[in-house]
Amino acid sequence: MTARSITTDPDVGVPDLVRRLRDDSKRLVADEIQLARLETADSVFRATRGLLWLALAFGVSVVMIVALTIFLTTLIGRIANGHMWIGATVTGVMELVTGAWLAKRGLAEMRLVVNRKR
Repeated sequence: MTARSITTDPDVGVPDLVRRLRDDSKRLVADEIQLARLETADSVFRATRGLLWLALAFGVSVVMIVALTIFLTTLIGRIANGHMWIGATVTGVMELVTGAWLAKRGLAEMRLVVNRKR
């Protein structure tokens, strides 16, 4: 956008000044709307890209956790003289305890957030 030079004419009347003010105001509002559209489009693009990376990270994490579960189950089962059911049980209990601990921490954090808003 280019800046317009301001010329002053002592013979300009009030209606002409009001018309110029109206035109400048319209242009300013249109420019602000265009800027808001550009900023919104940029924000949506960045949010979408961030969401894509989060989804990818979630998918990789799920695969990793499944592989870790199989590894732990097999390792503990072999240590228990080939009794894989012991490995599966111990691994399951460990995951349940970890899940309960994470859920407890998450709920405590949510309570803090809710209490701060009050």
